[in-house]
Parts: sequence; structure tokens; C-alpha cells
Amino acid sequence: MDVHFSFLFSNKFITLLLIVFSQFIDCNRAARLDWWDSAIRLPSEKDEPVYVDQEIGTRWAVLVAGSSGYGNYRHQADVCHAYQLLRKGGLKEENIVVFMYDDIAMHELNPRPGVIINHPQGDDVYAGVPKDYTGANVTTENLYAVLLGDTKKVKGGSGKVVNSKPDDRIFIYYSDHGGPGVLGMPNMPYLYAMDFIEALKKKHASKGYREMVIYVEACESGSIFEGVMPKDLNIYVTTASNAQENSWGTYCPGMEPSPPPEYITCLGDLYSVAWMEDSETHNLKRETINQQFQSVKKRTSNFNNYNDGSHVMEYGNTSITSEKLYLYQGFDPATVNFPPHNGLLGARMEVVNQRDAELLFLWKMYKQLENSSDKKRQILGQITETTRHRTHLDRSMELVGTFLFGPSTGSSILNSVRAPGIPLVDDWGCLKSMVRVFETHCGSLTQYGMKHMRAFANICNNGVSQAAMEEACMAACSGHDVGQWHPSNKGYSA
Repeated sequence: MDVHFSFLFSNKFITLLLIVFSQFIDCNRAARLDWWDSAIRLPSEKDEPVYVDQEIGTRWAVLVAGSSGYGNYRHQADVCHAYQLLRKGGLKEENIVVFMYDDIAMHELNPRPGVIINHPQGDDVYAGVPKDYTGANVTTENLYAVLLGDTKKVKGGSGKVVNSKPDDRIFIYYSDHGGPGVLGMPNMPYLYAMDFIEALKKKHASKGYREMVIYVEACESGSIFEGVMPKDLNIYVTTASNAQENSWGTYCPGMEPSPPPEYITCLGDLYSVAWMEDSETHNLKRETINQQFQSVKKRTSNFNNYNDGSHVMEYGNTSITSEKLYLYQGFDPATVNFPPHNGLLGARMEVVNQRDAELLFLWKMYKQLENSSDKKRQILGQITETTRHRTHLDRSMELVGTFLFGPSTGSSILNSVRAPGIPLVDDWGCLKSMVRVFETHCGSLTQYGMKHMRAFANICNNGVSQAAMEEACMAACSGHDVGQWHPSNKGYSA
């Protein structure tokens, strides 16, 4: 009896110590401790059977890199990495649709021809990636057609679509530049928030899926869903930033962690590498979507350093976050012995504003060239012209605000931010029209100028007519040759 009593007391005492210790190491957590959220395991804990599949139906994925040019290497690297992760997780190639311009792997500036990496010590993530929609076929029209399973509306490419059924699950990952209410595409037009939401509504109405999860990497990516994403579509969304802030490139030359010295462009994006490196180091049959969200949220904030990080957001049906990640990303048997969630991965990372990564790339290219070479002068000219066009866009928007609303209130009206939960703009058709008018008279917005989309939205929200906008743009950009600068003139960074 004494021996048995001592044994029970000993186990209870050890269990108590473990509880106290696990609470101590998690003292900074605001949420209640989840047993799966700790690397310390209690003897009485019951592990969920790892090999018991709970999904019904098929997993589908749509992966989109919405930019082009070697200076935007990181977006295609992100998407190629995501493809490899999903394939290792068991998703079939026929169920993964990839959009990428495909001008990086064989680019003359790529130090490893035919290879793309997404981490300084990373393996090739390009090999085997299907060329579903590349070059001129990377468009919003094709994206919507693919998502809706509409083979008749697809133009070019492989013709592959998401031919999903009511019990299927869909994972969408989008990596690119963005602005308030828009995501970039290498071929115009941009992806506008309301158009994307309408496509999601149509997919839901067609009973084309059971549940859907969407991850978006872009500046102001929260604005795509803020105030417009319904909660009743069985869709969960997480974004790299809120509706008002930048997202960040990382693994950039001259920064820590740094890419191999032969690379002059950033290899990845902070939010994107956070979720993928989390998925690769955890057992996704045990880790929940919410656990990944919390981990990625901390890492993307650069550990609460928001000068070099952003607020990861979530929208839609958040009840889906209790589900295990493998239902969307699959399960790699190599991770079977990995913990389901072992805290934060990595340390603070040096980053660059997404919109400034292009200039960092051009400057690195300029610095590595020989003095007085013709190519060096060419790159210097590109840097000068890119900077000049940025200044032109900023100044033109300022003048448009002055002409429309007066010198004392123009700036404050253009830059005003609506309260959380309210859409960026009341009339999305008006937003598109105002952008077209501006670009007609003032030149291409470019990936940098997308930051001014909030100004166009506020012009619409204040009831400005298209005629008044036209007059203001003509006055602001009088004498500007709209043909003197176009994305296609950026040479290596186009």
C-alpha cells in the first residue's frame, strides 16, 4: 500500500511540476494554454491518432504570383515553394493550379539558371512546377474562370480549372504587390476586391466546395476583405497586413538572414516564409489553422516590431480555424514525429518594404557592375527614371486633391481612413473609373502607385464626378507625356 501510494504521489507531484513549468514558459500568452500549443506533454494526455483521416472529398489549391520581373523574384519563389509543400503533403498535380509569369528561373540575372530558391540555404523549388498559366495568361479573368471551374472562359494556358465538388476543400495562396482594394497582376487589369468577392460568392452558390482557406501576401491586403468579406460562405481568410500598412520582403541582399552573395534580389516575403516554414516543421495532422495563424502573426510582426513588420489579419468564417491544417495543405509523412506546434520559428529578420524592394534590386545591380560601363549607366538611368516617376505620381495625386477639394483639405480628404469594418469604397465601379482617368492623363500607377488607391476611393466616396476628376487630372498632369514611362520600360525589373 505504501509503495502504491508513493507511486501515485510521485506521479501527481511530477504532473503538478509540469503544469507549473508549462504555465511559466507561456506566461506572456494572452490566450488560455492549449495542450497542443506546448512542447511539454503531460503523461495523461491522449494523442490524436495521426493516421486517421477526417477529410471527405478532394483537396484543391490555386497558387498565384501576381508580378513579373527579376526584381520581384520573391513572389514566384513563394508560389513555387508553396507548390512543393502541397505536393509533399499529397495533393495531386491535377488538383493544383499555378499562376506565375515564369520569367525568373531562366532570367539572365539568375545566378543558378533553372533554379529558384525561397530560403538562403533552400533547395530548388522550381523543378516540377506546372506551367498552367504563365506570361500573358496570368490574368484576373483566367483566375476567376479557374476558380469557378469555367473551362469555356479560360483563355490560353493549360486549361486546368478547379472542378471541385460539394465535399471538396480549396486552398488559395496569393503573393504579390497590393494597394487599398487591389492586388497586382502582371497583365492588366488589377484584381479588385469586390470582383474577387463576387467570384467567391458564385463559387459558394454553385456548391463547389465544402470549405475554403485563403492566404494573401500583399501590402494593404486586409483592405481586400475589410467590410466586404461575408461570414456565411464557409471561407476563412488570413492576410499579411491590415488595410492600411505594407507587407515586407525578406532574405534580401545585405540583410540578415542574407541570401547567397551572388543574389541581388530578395528571395521571399516575411508572411509567406512564415507560414510555409511553419508548415514544414510541424505535424499538420495535429496543428490547427489557428495555431499556425498565431505563430505566423507573431513572426510577421517581427516579434511585435511593427516598424519592420505588419499585422496579420483574419476574415470570414473564423470557426474553420479549429480544423487541422492537413485538411487543406496535406500531410507530409516526414513530419509525423514533429510536434504539432512548438512555438515560434526563427528570430527577428531584416526586411524591406515591398514597394522599395525594386529599388534595392536596381541599386544592388548598379553596385556590382564595373565602373563606367554602358550597362551601369543604363541601370543608373532606370533608378533615376523610376524615382522620378514615383515623385511624379505622388505630386500629381497631391495636386488632384488640391484641385478637387482645395489646398487646405485636399490632402486630409485623400488620405482619410474609414473605420474598421467599413469597406474602402461605396462604389467599386467608380473606383475603377477614377483610376482609368488618372492613368490616361498622368501615366501608369505601377506597383508603387497602387498605394494611392485609397485616394481614388475617397474621391468616389466624396461624390466627385468623372468630369471633375478628368479636369483635375488634366490640370495636375499638364505637359506630362503619359507614354514616357511604362512598366515595360523598366528593363530588368519589368
